[in-house]
Amino acid sequence: MTEKIYTNKRHGMLAMFLTILLLIFGVFCFVLSVEWPGLAALGGLIMCFGWMPFMGLKVLKPQEALVLTLFGKYKGTIKEAGFYYVNPFCSAINPAAGTKLAQSGEAAGASATGAVMNPSATAYAYSKKISLKAMTLNNGRQKINDCLGNPIEIGIAVIWRVTDTAKAVFNVDNYKEYLSLQCDSALRNIVRIYPYDVAINVDTTGDGHADEGSLRGSAEVVAERIKNEIQSKVNDAGLEIIDARITYLAYAPEIASVMLQRQQASAIIDARKMIVDGAVGMVEMALERLNEKQTVVLDEERKAAMVSNLLVVLCGNHDAQPVVNSGTLY
Repeated sequence: MTEKIYTNKRHGMLAMFLTILLLIFGVFCFVLSVEWPGLAALGGLIMCFGWMPFMGLKVLKPQEALVLTLFGKYKGTIKEAGFYYVNPFCSAINPAAGTKLAQSGEAAGASATGAVMNPSATAYAYSKKISLKAMTLNNGRQKINDCLGNPIEIGIAVIWRVTDTAKAVFNVDNYKEYLSLQCDSALRNIVRIYPYDVAINVDTTGDGHADEGSLRGSAEVVAERIKNEIQSKVNDAGLEIIDARITYLAYAPEIASVMLQRQQASAIIDARKMIVDGAVGMVEMALERLNEKQTVVLDEERKAAMVSNLLVVLCGNHDAQPVVNSGTLY
C-alpha cells in the first residue's frame, strides 16, 4: 500500500458557512410555508439532509494525520494542519485508536506512579487521528537469558514515529501492538548474543574472535543493534525507530545474591593481589637497603624469618602488635 497525500484545498470554513446558510434557508421555508404551502416540502428536505455536509468537516492540528476511505477504498491521507472539507461519506480509519500502551500520550486513567492522567489524553487515544509526533514506548522489564545462560532483567525505551500512514493502517492489524511485539522479539534476539559482564571466549560480533563486548560495558553498541533490529522488522508497518536506550539492567532476583557474592569475591581477590604485590616490593626494598649499608648481616634462615614477619605485618587485616626483643638475634 502506497501513501497518497490528500491534495484538496482547505474549504472547511466556506463549507461550514454555506451549510449554516442552507439550514437557515430551510427554517425560512417552514416559516413561509404558511403563505406558500409548497415550500414546506423543500424545507423538510433541507432540514433532513442539510446537516450532512457537517460530516465532511475535518480539523487537523500540527503533527496529525487522517487516513480517509470511501466505501472501503483508500482515498488519501491528510497531513497538513488546517480546516478541511472532504466528501461527507469519507470515513477516517485508525485501527490502533483504542490501543493504550506504556508510552507518551497514550496511557489513560492512571500512570504507573498512580498519578491521574489528563482527560484530553484519553479522548485523543480513541480519536481516529494518527499522531505523527515522536513517541516513547517503554515495554517494561523482561527476563531474558544472556549468552552464558544467566537470567537477567532488562528494559528498553524506544522512540518512534509514524512515517507512512497507509502502511501503518493497512499493512498490519494494529501498528502499536505490532511495534510492541517486535520490540520484545528484537530485544531477546540481541541480548542472547551478549554476556551480562565481560567473559572470556565469547564472540559478540560474529567475526569468529572473542571480544570484550557485554551488556553492562557496551550499552551504546547494544542499544544501536537493538534499534537496527527493530527497524528491520517494522519497515513494512511504516514506522521509523528514532532511538532505543536500555533503561534497566540487572541480574534476575533468583541469582542476584550469588552474583553479588561473586563480584565481592573478585574484588577481594584483586585487592589482596595488589596488597601482596606491594608487600613483596617493600620486603625486597628493605633487604636491599640492609645489604647496601651493611646495617645487619643476616643468614638465609634469619632473612626468611624477617621476610615472613614483614609479610604478616604488611598483609594482615589488623594492626601488628610491637614486640621488643632485648636479647640477641642468635
